[in-house]
Amino acid sequence: MKLLVVITSYQARDLTLACLQSLAGEVAANPGMKVGICDNGNEDDTASFLNQAVVDNGWQDWVYIKTVTPNRGFSGGNNVILNDALESDADYDYYLLLNADTIVRPCAIKRLLETASNNPEIGIVGPRVEDTKGGAQVSCFRYISPLSEFIRSAETGPITKLFKKWDVPIQPSKNPITPQWTSFCCALIRKEVIQEISVLDEGYFLYFDDVDYCRSAQNAGWGISHQPEAVVVHLKGQSNPVVKNAAMLQRRPGYWYRSRSWYFNKFYGRAGLLTANLLWHGGRVISLLRELVGNKKPHICEREWLDIWMGFSSSKNKPRP
Repeated sequence: MKLLVVITSYQARDLTLACLQSLAGEVAANPGMKVGICDNGNEDDTASFLNQAVVDNGWQDWVYIKTVTPNRGFSGGNNVILNDALESDADYDYYLLLNADTIVRPCAIKRLLETASNNPEIGIVGPRVEDTKGGAQVSCFRYISPLSEFIRSAETGPITKLFKKWDVPIQPSKNPITPQWTSFCCALIRKEVIQEISVLDEGYFLYFDDVDYCRSAQNAGWGISHQPEAVVVHLKGQSNPVVKNAAMLQRRPGYWYRSRSWYFNKFYGRAGLLTANLLWHGGRVISLLRELVGNKKPHICEREWLDIWMGFSSSKNKPRP
């Protein structure tokens, strides 16, 4: 089986090198595996640093790097490598989207490939995602929906329990499951899926691209799978500030909210986006009352009440490339 691992690297040269080092041992176990890296709008010496590391380690046969500018985001950066591969004669059977801030554990790629190969109805497979101490991170999810925005902003136990079917996170499982979508920090995608629904939607600069792609794949009849025997460490938040900002309740960057609006417009229409925003505000009233009278700790990012309206006027969706 021929596999192309796709990594987009932005301000993450050392993380990218560590990721490549973890992949070196996987190459011998997976003949036909190559790695394409998008040096994505970096203004430093990332390209020369990585190219020198490839030479120094003797990785020339399985790693190549392409530089683009400006930064094209997650979707655009991955598409640089995907489009080139699809237009070449390489004819890969699978594509593995992999974050630069990940460490691939031994045999993880083999387990993902086996899962896909043994289940032809599955189009996308995700691994167990762990932190550096071996603790499981949430990597499987239900669809983001207008009602899930109500749950997220309310963050109140009885409401979450009442609407559990629409709560987005799925707690980590030790057994294979079929979530509605899986994190694209690491996701194996069958060639036929990309041929059928195309590459990633560049309407998303960063975030919401994974739920979009899995949803589009499912709409085309493909299954999504989680394989916990494949393990990947995710150094969450080290390659971009969103996770850290959210944890500190600081204002998220505008692209997070514009991607959110793009997603709701695309799958629910402008009326759905409006409903999602109004339900978010309804949930916020509940959480705010609990903060005022029940000593509940705040969980809403700064100015989120306003920022969720970013992109509301853009009701027309950019078609897939």
